[in-house]
Amino acid sequence: MEDNQAQKFDVIVVGAGPAGVAAAVTAARGGARVLLVERSEIAGTKNMIGGAVFLSALKQIFPDSWEQAPIERYINKHTWSLLTDNSSVDISCDFPQNPKSASIFRSKFDSWLVECAKEEGVYFAPSTLVKKLIKKNGFFCGIETELERIEASVIILADGVNSLLARQYGLRYDYETKDTVLSIKETIKLSKELIEERFNIDKGSKNGAARNFLGGLKLENAPFALGFLYTYTDSISLGLGVNLEDLNRYKLNPSDLLEKLKEHPVVKPLIQDGEMLEYSAHLIPEGGYKKLPKLCENGVMLVGDAAGFVNAIHFEGTNFAFMSGKMAGETALLSLKIKDYSKKTLKIYEKKLKQSFILKDLKSYQNVMENLYSRTDSLMSYYPKKAAEFFEIFSGANCVPKRDEFRKLMVNFVKDRSIRELLKDIWAFVSSVFGVLK
Repeated sequence: MEDNQAQKFDVIVVGAGPAGVAAAVTAARGGARVLLVERSEIAGTKNMIGGAVFLSALKQIFPDSWEQAPIERYINKHTWSLLTDNSSVDISCDFPQNPKSASIFRSKFDSWLVECAKEEGVYFAPSTLVKKLIKKNGFFCGIETELERIEASVIILADGVNSLLARQYGLRYDYETKDTVLSIKETIKLSKELIEERFNIDKGSKNGAARNFLGGLKLENAPFALGFLYTYTDSISLGLGVNLEDLNRYKLNPSDLLEKLKEHPVVKPLIQDGEMLEYSAHLIPEGGYKKLPKLCENGVMLVGDAAGFVNAIHFEGTNFAFMSGKMAGETALLSLKIKDYSKKTLKIYEKKLKQSFILKDLKSYQNVMENLYSRTDSLMSYYPKKAAEFFEIFSGANCVPKRDEFRKLMVNFVKDRSIRELLKDIWAFVSSVFGVLK
C-alpha cells in the first residue's frame, strides 16, 4: 500500500477494473479517503475483453481526460454476419463522425484508469489479495489481506465475475452453467496496412471496424454462439462466446469452435497471414435480471461483473461497469455524510440502478437468452441458409424466371415452418433486438 500510515479509510474498493475505478474516483472527488485494492501487480493483466469500451460511459467518468485514454481504434463501422457453411449475409452500418465505442487492450486501459484515480487522490494497493472481509455487529467494515487488516466505513466489491468475496459471504450465489458464457479469443497480429485494406478503413486514421458472426460452425448440433472481431492498430481480436451448459451438453471444446470460425471461407481471408500473439478466455455472467445478487448489505455494495451487470446480446459490459461504479461511489459519499452505512441507506444505490438504463435494460432483456437458446437451430442454421438462398436468387442470373425461383423458395419455407414456429422465431429475434417493449 502506498501510504503505510493509512489503516483506516472511508471507502475500500476491491478490484481495479472500470467498475472499481469509477467507484473509487467518484468517492475521492467527493472528499472521501479511498483505497483501491488490486490482486494483480498491474491492473488489467488478468482481464479479458472482446475488444471495445463504450465511449458514452467513459466520457461521464472522465469528461476532461477521456481522449487521453490508450485507445487503439474508434469503432465506426459495424457488420453483423449470418454465416452458412460457405457464405455470409451481412448487415452493415457506418458512423464516420460519431463512433460509439473504441477498441482497447485491458492491460493498457486499466493501467491508465488507475493512474487517473491516483491523480485524484485514490490510494492504490497492487499485488494485494483480499482473503476475507471484516464484519462487526452485522456490518462489513474492512478487509483482511495476507499481511494486514484495513478498516473502512464502506466496502465496494468490484472483483469480477467470480467475486469470491461476494460468494463467501452469501451476497451472491454460485452461477449455474446455464448462467455463464465462456468467451475465448485470439489476438492476431496484422500490419496496419492490411487491416486498413481488409476492413475498408481510411489510411492513417484511428478509425476501426467490428464484426459479429452468427452461425457457420459446420456442426450437426451447433450451440448458440456469437462470434466477434475487433480491429486494433496493428492486430485484430477474433473470438466467440458460448454457454457453458451447451459446451457440456454437446461435449464441445471451445478451442475447436474457434478454429471452425477461423476456417470459415468468409472469416479466413480476414486473418490470412496473421500471427497469433495471445490466446485468452473469460467467463461472462449471463443470469441477468432473474439472477441478480444482493446488491447491497450493511457496509457493502456490489458493482460491475461482480453484480452480474452484463447485456450479452448487445455486448454491453464496460458501460454497465462504469456507471454502476459511479452510482456506488455516489451512494458511499451520501452514507459518509450522514454517518449511516446500513443497508437502509445503501439501498439508495439500488434505487439509482432501478432508475438507470442498467436495471431497466436487464429487466427488459430478462427472457431473451432463454428465447434464443430455444431457437438455436433456427438462428444458427435455418435462417442464415434461407437468407443466403434469397440473396443468391436476388443477385444472381440463372436464366430461369425469377418468379419461379422465389415461388419455390417460399413454398419450401412454408413447408419447413408452421405459423406457430414462425411466430416463436420472430419473437426471439424481436426480443433480442428490442427487449420486451412495454
